[in-house]
Amino acid sequence: MIGTDTISRVIGQDVYDESGEKIGSAAEVYLDDETGQPEWVTVRTGLFGTKESFVPLRNADLTDDGVRIPVSKERVKDAPKIDTDGHLSPQEEQELYRYYGMGTGMESTTGMESTTGMESTTGMATTGMTSGTDTRGTVGHDTSGPTTDNAMTRSEERLDVGTRSEEVGRARLRKYVVTENVTETVPVSREEVRLEREPITDANIGNAMDGPAISEEEHEVVLHAETPVVAKEAVPVERVRLDKETVTEQATVTEGVRKEQIEMEGDAGTTRDRGI
Repeated sequence: MIGTDTISRVIGQDVYDESGEKIGSAAEVYLDDETGQPEWVTVRTGLFGTKESFVPLRNADLTDDGVRIPVSKERVKDAPKIDTDGHLSPQEEQELYRYYGMGTGMESTTGMESTTGMESTTGMATTGMTSGTDTRGTVGHDTSGPTTDNAMTRSEERLDVGTRSEEVGRARLRKYVVTENVTETVPVSREEVRLEREPITDANIGNAMDGPAISEEEHEVVLHAETPVVAKEAVPVERVRLDKETVTEQATVTEGVRKEQIEMEGDAGTTRDRGI
C-alpha cells in the first residue's frame, strides 16, 4: 500500500507490471482532491522516456526494486493519452477509471492534483483546499499545490560515508609430508686376515712338536666387519601460526547527490537578489 508518507520514494523509481516486466520510471504522483491519498502515477515510457502514461496506484506495492502495479505492460501502453499538466479533470479521471476497470473510483468531482518529487507530504494532503477554503489573508500561494508562507525551503542531499566489514578472502595453514635424501658419512671397520710366520725357537719348540710329525690340519678364523645402521625419529623443529594485522588505506567514494536550486522570475526592475 502506497500512502502519502512514501510518495517521495515513488518518484524516480522503476515501475514493473504484474508479471515483473519493467514498464518505465515514475515521474509524478497525483493525489485525490478529497482524500489526499495517492491515486495515480505517471510513468515515462518509450526509448528515451518521452512518453508519459497514467497508471493506478491502487493496490500497488513499493519494493526494494521499485513500484509494482497490478496491471500489464500492454495495458499501460494503450492507456488514454492525457496531458500531464499538473491536474486531472473529473472527465479525465473517469476515463482512466473506466479504462483500467476500476469503476468510478472515489466518486470525486473535483479532479486530481499532482505533486512533484520534491514536495513535502504535509503539503500534499491539502490539495482539496480548492473546494471552497478561503485563502484570503495568506502570505503566499504555491502554484503547484497548497498555500504556504512567504519562504521556500531549499534542500540538498549530503553524503554519509561509513565502512562495513566484509569477507574478502581466507588464508589457511596446511601441513604435508615430503621426502628428501640426506647423505651422512660414518666410519666403519672390518677385520682382514694377515699371514704371520715365525721361526722355531726354544720358546715355541714345545708347541711345534705337539702332535704328529706329518699330518693335515685346518685352522679357521672368523672375520667381522661393521655396516651402517640407520634409525629415524621425529623431533619438533619449530612452531608456525597465522596472525592478522590491520592495514589502513584511503578509499575514494564518488556518488551523485541531488540538491534543489531556487531561481527568481519577475518583470525587469521588480526583482533584486539580496542574498545572505
